[in-house]
Amino acid sequence: MSDKRRVAILGSTGSIGTQALEVIKSQEDRFIVEVLTAQNNAELLISQAKEFQPNAVVIGNESHYSMVKEALSHAPIKVYAGDNALASVVEMDTIDIVLTALVGYAGLLPTIRAISSGKTIALANKETLVVAGQLVTRLAKEKGANIYPVDSEHSAIFQCLVGEFHNPIEKIILTASGGPFRGKDRDYLRRVTKAQALKHPNWDMGAKITIDSASMMNKGLEVIEAKWLFGLEKDEIDVVVHPQSIVHSLVQFEDGSIKAQLGLPDMRIPIQFALTYPERLKADFPRFDFSKYPSLDFEAPDLETFRNLSLAYLALEQGGNTACILNAANEIVVDAFLKDRIGFLEMSEIIEQSLQKIGFIGSPTLDDLIATDEETRKKTEELIRK
Repeated sequence: MSDKRRVAILGSTGSIGTQALEVIKSQEDRFIVEVLTAQNNAELLISQAKEFQPNAVVIGNESHYSMVKEALSHAPIKVYAGDNALASVVEMDTIDIVLTALVGYAGLLPTIRAISSGKTIALANKETLVVAGQLVTRLAKEKGANIYPVDSEHSAIFQCLVGEFHNPIEKIILTASGGPFRGKDRDYLRRVTKAQALKHPNWDMGAKITIDSASMMNKGLEVIEAKWLFGLEKDEIDVVVHPQSIVHSLVQFEDGSIKAQLGLPDMRIPIQFALTYPERLKADFPRFDFSKYPSLDFEAPDLETFRNLSLAYLALEQGGNTACILNAANEIVVDAFLKDRIGFLEMSEIIEQSLQKIGFIGSPTLDDLIATDEETRKKTEELIRK
């Protein structure tokens, strides 16, 4: 019996998925790729499947099924299509760990199904905990399923807590690069273009998360995610802008001591840590050189200019289905901005309107959250069209 970890990668053709496969290829004596999934990028999925020979692949967009099926017809690889297949494949007995690298709300139901099956989760999909943090963490506890964070900030917190789980946290400090518009005022932001917003100074990410970073919504979602990952309250989660992206986040303990995790901005490090925990495997990733960074800068975030972070803290404080509303509205406005339908600052304005117009549910069920997501998307689209 092989002692290799058998991995399912949900969203294998995206930024996190492709880097995860780099990690797995470099540690091929430790891993077997069991499942790969993609939504639309059938060509890359086919290429990955031919290289890694998984047990199964899933193409979310069913119109690409025939193409994928034909291309892999000579390989012993099962081919499935559609959202139901995506949610079901994670229940396979041959899977040890599920890397959820899907973008947005789409990651929620497959992650819940994987947790229900007792799988270990490497979570790169922050929206799962933003939308349904209480439900997901309760289910994970019931099923004995571990959730290991992949986001660089939450991985940093997790790494700082190794060996400290018995010591109470006074607060955590999430670092933010500030994105491409750090220090800019609202007049400047009113005129920014999609091309400008997609140029992140430090990280190479997909379009949606890059826009979220530019608007500070990404950090807002991470604040909410941190509450559920680490069992914290609003006043125990701070954000500091750190433009070099070397200090990935910090933990302050009750004695005043602060631990920080540092490194070059390279997502392969937190991906590998989540996949191999509690081990740290030798890797050939580039090393940080202090002599090349004679100073590291930190400053408070501008909550008036970048209002998305304030809206996220508001959602965290209100609880219930508010974070679900925030996330759904954000996914719609980001898509609209990327399609040049609204301006950069309009994203925050429309999200705030959506938060005011959707009904509050204090203790939502999964069905309530699904309904809230659907209602919010429709209402946000109406607000965009006005």
